[in-house]
Amino acid sequence: MKAVSIKEPGGPEVLEWIEVEDPTPAAGEVVIDVVASALNRADVMQRWGLYPLKPGTSPYPGLEVSGRISAVGEGVTGRQVGDEVCALLTGGGYAQKVAVPAGQLLTIPKGIGLIEAAGLPEVTATVWSNIVMTAQLKEGETLLVHGGLGGVGTMAIQIAKALGARVVTTVGGPEKAARARELGADVAVDYRTEDFVEHGPYDVILDVVGGDYLERNIRSLAADGRLVVIGLQDGLDGKLNLADLVFKRLSVHGTTLRTRSKEQKAAIVAAVQEKVWPMIESGSVQLIVEAQMPMDEAAEAHRRMEAGGHVGKILLVND
Repeated sequence: MKAVSIKEPGGPEVLEWIEVEDPTPAAGEVVIDVVASALNRADVMQRWGLYPLKPGTSPYPGLEVSGRISAVGEGVTGRQVGDEVCALLTGGGYAQKVAVPAGQLLTIPKGIGLIEAAGLPEVTATVWSNIVMTAQLKEGETLLVHGGLGGVGTMAIQIAKALGARVVTTVGGPEKAARARELGADVAVDYRTEDFVEHGPYDVILDVVGGDYLERNIRSLAADGRLVVIGLQDGLDGKLNLADLVFKRLSVHGTTLRTRSKEQKAAIVAAVQEKVWPMIESGSVQLIVEAQMPMDEAAEAHRRMEAGGHVGKILLVND
């Protein structure tokens, strides 16, 4: 088979479409013939050498796929060759085939095409595990989503609205602010001209930025507020006001989906299948797709993501 390999840490030009060994399913796994995968910010970090991989993890990028099962490992029940599925991965999605634990498989939601489904597992699992399972967002609370027009942001806005929350999001520019409001955001803050702190307080903040956003995030949380940091786009260092943390009884969570155990991922996937798929099938939550590009043009897709300006997911499609 072929897969996208990272020749060495660096820019998009280090991605190569090369021949590699076919995967075989271990016990409890299936092999998927990949129809499509999707870009995530973690793929870019991995390409730069900034995302250390656990031993045994596929060296190829790609955290989600859709496709058809072509082999079933020992002990797998309820799945068979030919089933159309999408899946949450630890890596290896930029390829023609990938092995994945059966617990990380999802059925394709009704009304969603097989290619489009590739963009669902990572964002839905990320959003649900963080704003619901970790931060316990409740109906009537206010959620602040940083980066509201990325893959995670567009999904977080919609899921939070479906749960009955009030949603504020940060975006770059008036056109993006208008698009965020179309997706359901109650308030869209242009971070170039406004300070999101002024639109608080917030019960929950979902932060993909990190860096010096930490101090302002803490300052803008309401009493008993919860901050969940899932990205570090603006750097690793931030200031923390411990007085705010203590006297407002705040909680700060740092999480990543990729490094969780397969048992934890299976629990998240099961919750997504039960709770989020009905939202998608009813149309109250939609996957926003910016573009579909050939898998062997992964380098160009990475350039497009890093240039900014995209809304939603960029998909990589096999022939």
